[in-house]
This record gives sequence, structure tokens and C-alpha cells, in this order.
Amino acid sequence: MNRVPMTARGAEALKVELQELKTVARPRVIEAIAEARAHGDLKENAEYHAAREQQGFIEGRIAEIEAKLSNAQIIDVSKLTNDGKVIFGTTVVLSNTENGNEMTYRIVGEDEADIKNGLINIGSPIARALVGKFEGDVVVVKTPGGDIEYEIVEVKYE
Repeated sequence: MNRVPMTARGAEALKVELQELKTVARPRVIEAIAEARAHGDLKENAEYHAAREQQGFIEGRIAEIEAKLSNAQIIDVSKLTNDGKVIFGTTVVLSNTENGNEMTYRIVGEDEADIKNGLINIGSPIARALVGKFEGDVVVVKTPGGDIEYEIVEVKYE
């Protein structure tokens, strides 16, 4: 089975969510099922059916997180020597060569990507254009609206 790259931060966030699901959400829904059962007839007991449905979602999410963590190749760039090269997990400050606008992105795994928070998927066109380049390099990113040139201003290993 292929290992999926994941940042140390992303793995930690999943571990925290998993712990919350196992220690808080799961016991709470089990208690809700027991309470609904005590009310009698299960066929027409909406509280019981809602609690069972919630239990299904929780158990599914627990299984999903455990699978992701077991297939993850956790990469902690803060432990690597910063040689200015863009690799998975680095934070990259870019400057648009046309208008001078600066933007900052962290290159992360598919499950961690969140463009609104500056987290871009390693498989995205911009990340693919950046990986392997160095501070000071100019890269061309192919977008549906045309090619855009960016200068790599800074590469952070944090």
C-alpha cells in the first residue's frame, strides 16, 4: 500500500480529533442510546434512531482517521536543514512578478489542504511547480487563466 505524505501538524490534528471522538463523543452517544432505550418501544423512538445514526458517523470517522494515520508517512520539516529548497511541508513566500503581490503557502498532503488558510495540496499545479526549486528562483505556474510567474522570496522549514 502506498504511503501518503502528511505533515507532523496534520498528523497531530488527526490524533487530537481521534482522541476526542474516542473519549468524549463515543461515550456520549452510547449514553444517549442507553437513555433512549430506557424510554421503551424502539420502533417509534426517534431519539434512539438519531443516536444510532450519530454512533455510525462517529465510528466511521474513527475508522477513517485510523486508516489515514496508518498509511501516513509523517514528514517533519522543522527537523531538516533549511537549504532553501522547496519540499513537502515547507512554507513558501511567493511574489507575483507581474504585480508584486506576495502570498504565503505551506505545501501539505491532500487531507490537510485548505487554500483559505494557505495550505496547498502537494498535487496542486502551484505546488508541483514549486517543489524542487530554491529561494530566488522564478517559477511559471500553469493556470486555467494563463501562465503566472512567481519569484520564490523565502522558504521556511517550520
